[in-house]
Amino acid sequence: MSETFLNVVPIFILILTGWLVVRLGYLKAAVGDALGDFVFRVAVPVLLFRTIAEADFEEGSPWPLWVAYFSGVAVTWTIGHLAATLGFGRDARMGVLAGVSSAFANTVFIGLPLVSRVVGQEGVVALSILLSVHLPVMMIAGTLLMERAERKTSGKPGQGLWRLMGGVVRNLVRNPLVIGLAFGALFHLIGRPLGGPAKIVVDQLAGVAAPAALVSIGMALDKYGLAGNTGLATVTSTLKLLVLPGAVFAACHLLGLSDSWTSALVLTSSVPTGVNAWLIANHFNVGHALASSTITLTTALGVVSVSAWAYLLM
Repeated sequence: MSETFLNVVPIFILILTGWLVVRLGYLKAAVGDALGDFVFRVAVPVLLFRTIAEADFEEGSPWPLWVAYFSGVAVTWTIGHLAATLGFGRDARMGVLAGVSSAFANTVFIGLPLVSRVVGQEGVVALSILLSVHLPVMMIAGTLLMERAERKTSGKPGQGLWRLMGGVVRNLVRNPLVIGLAFGALFHLIGRPLGGPAKIVVDQLAGVAAPAALVSIGMALDKYGLAGNTGLATVTSTLKLLVLPGAVFAACHLLGLSDSWTSALVLTSSVPTGVNAWLIANHFNVGHALASSTITLTTALGVVSVSAWAYLLM
C-alpha cells in the first residue's frame, strides 16, 4: 500500500503546489488561468494526437470500454440526482447538477497524468479512446437534462432541441481536445510514423501536459473552496470517489475488459470532480456552491481514495 501511495501522491503534491503558489500570493490566479488555457488548448491536444497517432489498438472494439464506463456514470448520476431531489428536497435543476458533480470526472487534467504514471501507455490509449466520446456524451446529457429541468421548474418554454443541440455541436467542433483526437485518428489511418524534428516537438509538448495540468488545476482551486451545500456536497463527493469507480469496476469485469483497460477506466473514474460541473452550474446559473464544494472536497480527499483504488487494482 505504501508503494502505491508513493506512486499516487506526487499527482496530488503537484496540485497542492499549484494551490499554494496562489494561496500564498507568490503567483496571481491569472497565471493559473493562462497555464490552464495552454494545457487545454495546446499541451493535452498534442498528447492526445500523439497517443492516437502511435497507438496499437490490440484490444479490439471500443464499445465494451464505452459501455463499461458510461454504465457506471449512469448509475452514479441517477443516485446523485435522487439524493438531491428526494433526500435533500432540492428542485430538478439541482438534481441534474448533483448528478453531474457525482459523475463528471476530471479526466484530462488529473486522469491523464494519473493513468500515465500508474498504468502506462496501454492505459493512456484506453483513456484516449474514452476521451474521444466522453466530453460530447457528458456535455450533451448535462445540457439536455438541465434544459428539461429548467422547463419543469420554471414552466418557461425551452430553447428547442435543434437549437440547443446546434450550440453544443458547435462548441464541440471547436474544442481543442476533439481536434487533437481527430487529427490523431487521421494520422493513424494514414499510417505514417512521426519522425524528425516534428517528433521531437510533439514529444516535448506532450511531456509538459501532465505536470502543467496538475499545477494549473491546483492554482484554479483557490477560487472554488467550500462555498456551501456541504451536506449534499458530502454525498456527491462520496458518490464520485467511491460509487462511480466501484460501478465502473463491476462493469469492466462483467464485460471482460483487460486488466490494463480496467485499471485505466477505474482510476479515471476515481479522480476528483472536473471543473465542467462548475461550468454547467455557471452556464445555467444554478448550484454554484454545490459544484464548488464538490470539486474542493473530492480534490482534498482524492489522494486517499485514489491510492486505495490504485492499490486494489495493481
